[in-house]
Amino acid sequence: MFSGGPVVVMVVVVVIKSVTKDSHVRAENTQLMLSYQRGQVTLIQYKLLLCSLQHIYEVLEDELDRHSEHPGVAPIYFPAELARRELIEADLEHFYGPDWRGKMVLPKATLRYSHRLRQIGQENPEYLVAHAYTRYLGDLSGGQVLGRITQKSLGLQGGVGLSFFTFPGVSSPNRFKQLYRSRMNSVELTEQQRAGVLEEAVRAFELNIQVFDELQDMASSMQTEALLQTHTSPAKLLNGTQRLTNTLQIPSELPISPALFRVVVGLCVALATVCMGIYAF
Repeated sequence: MFSGGPVVVMVVVVVIKSVTKDSHVRAENTQLMLSYQRGQVTLIQYKLLLCSLQHIYEVLEDELDRHSEHPGVAPIYFPAELARRELIEADLEHFYGPDWRGKMVLPKATLRYSHRLRQIGQENPEYLVAHAYTRYLGDLSGGQVLGRITQKSLGLQGGVGLSFFTFPGVSSPNRFKQLYRSRMNSVELTEQQRAGVLEEAVRAFELNIQVFDELQDMASSMQTEALLQTHTSPAKLLNGTQRLTNTLQIPSELPISPALFRVVVGLCVALATVCMGIYAF
């Protein structure tokens, strides 16, 4: 039928869902996503998430634009309906001001993600379909719910700071997802390319999990640091030193050397850090 040429097969969305099932569950159970599910997302978490999403979508959409006529990309190329970059940048400007680019903080996992997108854009553009599917349909499916949780958790009014969750070009998310899946299934690939797309879909979920985990670590550290700066003053530190001295039953008339005093102060700071970390969670 194909005159000895490579066998042409279709991308089957149901197969992608099957091979990524375990990774999908793991992504939903990261601490960052659990915070969303519990309605406990913080401003620090949300701002860090926006920074990473802006960087990821900037690279993804650059690559999709560059390969918009590639046979593996053209069927799923919907910039008017799905593009996220400008919407996220509007949110970043709201939170950080017009110079938001200079204030962005990105974990290493986000840079690894963008590097992978650049790499497949150069070597295997058809693999972009796996990342587009993972990101766009994930945002389209959960965007409304996550948007309401974010709005309620952070007390945002009038949709300000929530543009990321909106899809102005999509009137019916369910119908559009059906269209998108049918377009994915129309992409013609060789067996080798199809296997590569399935493997890349798993990789896409793993990259997202790594981003979520590192963002949560960053958010926890920043929240702890903010609590320490808020609640730990020099006077409190000295009071803590005195309490620790009393606890250790050091006689008041016993002279304390500078070295010993530094050790005591260090212990106080360590205890304060642990206590603030527990309080933050």
